[in-house]
Amino acid sequence: MTDKHLRKAALLGITALLLLAAILLSIGLGSVRLPLSDTINTLLGHGDTSNQTILWDIRIPRVFLALLIGANLAASGALLQAVMLNPLADPGLTGVSSGAAVAVLFIMLVQPSYSSLIPLAAIIGGLIAAVLVYMWAWNRRTGFTPIRIILSGVAVNAVFGGVIGLLSLLYSDQLPSALQWLNGSLSGKGMSSVKVLLPYSIAGWIAALLCIRQANILRLGEQVAHNLGQNLNRIRFTLSFIAVYLAAISVSTVGLVGFVGLIVPHIARLLVGTDYKQALPMSLLLGALILLAADTAGRTVFAPTEIPAGIVMSMVGGPYFLYLMRKGDT
Repeated sequence: MTDKHLRKAALLGITALLLLAAILLSIGLGSVRLPLSDTINTLLGHGDTSNQTILWDIRIPRVFLALLIGANLAASGALLQAVMLNPLADPGLTGVSSGAAVAVLFIMLVQPSYSSLIPLAAIIGGLIAAVLVYMWAWNRRTGFTPIRIILSGVAVNAVFGGVIGLLSLLYSDQLPSALQWLNGSLSGKGMSSVKVLLPYSIAGWIAALLCIRQANILRLGEQVAHNLGQNLNRIRFTLSFIAVYLAAISVSTVGLVGFVGLIVPHIARLLVGTDYKQALPMSLLLGALILLAADTAGRTVFAPTEIPAGIVMSMVGGPYFLYLMRKGDT
């Protein structure tokens, strides 16, 4: 193994250790703050009953959700950036999250008796949004260009944002129950939500990791892919579906959490390079770490007022998006 590969492996290991430390820190922070020793003792079953209730019924499910959602959105953003050859591609900016949100909100407000279909509806809504972006961004002469993708994503976001606003007005009497979800809050979720999301997430991660070679082929450019005998349209469709799937199951659980899929893959590439063999695993770890940090900050910095993780990520992600544009990555 070369020094370069050793350095990348070390960075992955360090990130994993930082994630473990963040988990322990997040579990101990809240309205009732627990020292690290008390947190570890409680996890081992030696703490008092009240601490065990706080940790196992409230904080641990929330931490698990942050890890799952963060990893899902980061992997989704990394795959979309490979498909679109655009470092600014993101489930939120390309309209995928908004499409999934419309489908979920429709069921929550209009047909709540079909709540069991929310994950499937979210995937369908995300796919519709992705198809619309591809249709509007495609040009026969130039194909996909970064600026056309971003503009198409803005248009799709505007359309679906209008639909969300319309549903909110028409069903304003039922909106309070959905307002927290619209802001991307992880609050109030129990272990049942984790158990529902976990198998979907694992399936998506496995599918994404199995497509690392295809993502690298797209990164090399169309001419090289054709020379290798690869079907580019099939690769794009496969990676897009996995990306939409990961974003949609996340939206169906906690609502709109933006910019994770934009920020995390960019940081991963800075740390370990553009090869998806390292960039995708790093994106999974960093996505979990960053969203956990955002959720922890949201519930502790302004305590007792709680700021949803989606709002925290928007406050951080918006300036970062402008930085990337100013840097010239488009």
